[in-house]
Amino acid sequence: MNCLETRITDDGSQTFYSQEFGETFHTKYGAKAEAEITYVQGCRLADKIKQQNHLKIIDVCYGLGYNTAAALDCILKINPQYQVEIFALELDETVPRQALEHNLLNHWSSNIIQLLSELCNYKQVNTPQLKLSLWIDDARQSMSKLATKNFQADAIFLDPFSPPKCPQLWTVEFFSLLSQCLNRDGIIATYSCSAAIRSAFLEVGLSIGNNFSIGRRSPGTLATFESKYLSPLSQKQLEHLQTRGGIPFRDPDLTSISETIKQRREEEQSLSNLEFTSKWKKRWFS
Repeated sequence: MNCLETRITDDGSQTFYSQEFGETFHTKYGAKAEAEITYVQGCRLADKIKQQNHLKIIDVCYGLGYNTAAALDCILKINPQYQVEIFALELDETVPRQALEHNLLNHWSSNIIQLLSELCNYKQVNTPQLKLSLWIDDARQSMSKLATKNFQADAIFLDPFSPPKCPQLWTVEFFSLLSQCLNRDGIIATYSCSAAIRSAFLEVGLSIGNNFSIGRRSPGTLATFESKYLSPLSQKQLEHLQTRGGIPFRDPDLTSISETIKQRREEEQSLSNLEFTSKWKKRWFS
């Protein structure tokens, strides 16, 4: 097992650096802050806890476990007896295991650390209030299974590596699975503000808006069936979607490798009559 390299982020919390993807697992502006703001706040968990008697969450790319930890922290602080079901999807089991071994979850309570240790070791946690499941597999396969089960989430945390590094989890077809597993009032939250990603959400019938921002990072994206929850995009952002940069990634059978997905998009861009993204940039940034 390769030992992952730790990096300290601006809020004092640590994250891992992936040699394979050439990226850290979290923004440099704050790993813990990203979990709390991009995902917990983005999905309006505090409001949902007060408005309904249970929550169902899908954590896509569980990684170090920060997003699930932040969700549990929010839930347990508001109502320790609250009912919650979480499906955590992760490809590499060594990541959450090393996060625990390196004490990277110590910003959260011992109770939460214990729950996530049990989840890592046994792949499930069942208490009268909590039902947690950790599925180790390609998220495309895991989401297909959840769609078959007709699981309906109140919140989906979408946290893969960036679209250029991991396009297979940012495609129209993968987003179609996410939308199938999202209830009518549910929210998908992600850090990405890519035009390609936003276009893919629109293509599967979701409305989109700006997420909250972390540090100097651009605001990510929220996607939902109910636009009343959304902060609308600016004219600049809307025009970006109409450029070649807004052409989404595609993975028709949900099995393509990264390079094939990127090549497929490049070919679609080359045949497109849409405006070049460089022209849009010149219009808005010159």
